[in-house]
Amino acid sequence: MLIVGAGPTGLVLALWLTRFGVRVRIIDKLATSGTTSRALAVQARTLEYYQQMGLAQAVVDRGHRVPALNLWVRHNQAARIPLENLGQGLTPFPFPIIFPQDEHETLLIDRLREVGVEIERLAELVAFEDLGGEIRATVRKGGVLDTGAYAYLAGCDGARSRVREVLGSGFPGGTYDHLFYVADVEAAGPPMNGELHVDLDDADFLAIFPLSRDGRARLIGSVRDDAARDHEHLQFDDVRGRAVQNLQVEIRRVNWFSTYRVHHRVAQQFRKGRAFLLGDAAHIHSPVGGQGMNTGIGDAVNLAWKLAAALEHSSSAALLDSYEVERIAFARRLVATTDQAFTAVISSSAWARFVRTKVVPALAPGLFRMPALRRFMFRTVSQTALHYRDSPLSEGSTGTLRGGDRLPWVSTGSDGAFNFAALAAMNWQMHVYGAPEPGLQALSDRRGIPLHVFAWQAAMKQAGLRRNAVYLVRPDGYIALGDTLGRAAAISAYLDKNKIKPATENQ
Repeated sequence: MLIVGAGPTGLVLALWLTRFGVRVRIIDKLATSGTTSRALAVQARTLEYYQQMGLAQAVVDRGHRVPALNLWVRHNQAARIPLENLGQGLTPFPFPIIFPQDEHETLLIDRLREVGVEIERLAELVAFEDLGGEIRATVRKGGVLDTGAYAYLAGCDGARSRVREVLGSGFPGGTYDHLFYVADVEAAGPPMNGELHVDLDDADFLAIFPLSRDGRARLIGSVRDDAARDHEHLQFDDVRGRAVQNLQVEIRRVNWFSTYRVHHRVAQQFRKGRAFLLGDAAHIHSPVGGQGMNTGIGDAVNLAWKLAAALEHSSSAALLDSYEVERIAFARRLVATTDQAFTAVISSSAWARFVRTKVVPALAPGLFRMPALRRFMFRTVSQTALHYRDSPLSEGSTGTLRGGDRLPWVSTGSDGAFNFAALAAMNWQMHVYGAPEPGLQALSDRRGIPLHVFAWQAAMKQAGLRRNAVYLVRPDGYIALGDTLGRAAAISAYLDKNKIKPATENQ
């Protein structure tokens, strides 16, 4: 398996595939991993995936929890919205967390190294050809061309993807007119308290993201049109006035400064034959909500278990057809929603300015005290609401839960245990909350799919689970099939129809 690109998407794909026993070659044309913070937010759904691999606690320990969002208007702090435990009861990780991408990549690279996988640096994909039964790819490394055969190829090589170029997949979308800057700084002042601060000025945008509690932060702001005209020579001193004046920030050191324009694009196809597009190679959008890197990691997890199944059992190759169906639908929804939010943030219309500076500061604190709204906002931003209900792999329903939904996270007793502990096996499994139908254990023994039975508790009903129903759960923690009657026959029929053959299945 050849993975092109060693950013978070490629690294997670390599880790999951290696966990499934798949041999990978991962290459990157850069000499080193990233040395700047770039993507910051790690969402709860990503941490849930990492928990399956034993990585989540390391991210939580090294990252920075963001306790609150502060809104500033005309030099004054207008509102403070608590964010800690925003998703209480929904996930093991109910808080927003900041973990800079350079540190994030280092953690993933170290874990890959522990399992014997090294990234090949200064290695660039030149060309590849899909021969039907294999991919023939040519890599340039150290001036030498190396051509080899691979079962599959994953393009995790960013917005200027060579894989996407060779595939000929269009990348429709556009670029916003506004120029933005990003700066990693060491500073002092009221916004350097470890919380998130957003300045809702009449025309411009400025956000301060905490990187730690010791005065390190990321500044993201819009550049005035007159300054943007000479953006190639723009320096931090040209844009620092707003942060200094409006938020009383004392800049002591600038560790990184860059300007950029925001794009919104989705590739026309995420798969062609044995080649796949993931992460920024497949979709790019505004940074609203901190979704980009997390979406790429979701692509990697979605594809990894399907590739592993196809490599182990050729009859399971049809599972790969669901990758594009599931991930392209989410990418298109995400681009549309972040586009709407981003437009509202940067719009210079009188109505938009009124909403930003008057309505939002006045209403946001009260709205965020409403439990239903808090849950909705958290589930949307954390990606725990992401579902695959329209996937060909999703069947059945048990009340409000349907095939394709993320398995709800619930306590399984008074001993502090939760049902997600079973997902660490990263395999197909059956869950019953209550009493299982007698035929399920026999099916489990015969087909090699573990059966997890949890004593019924009232909180399970609140999470949407049905007593005595059976849930067939995919390796990525999504419900493939829910059957209210708990029938072994329903599970068996699904496995046969979709040619699911777990590694432990008796042949």
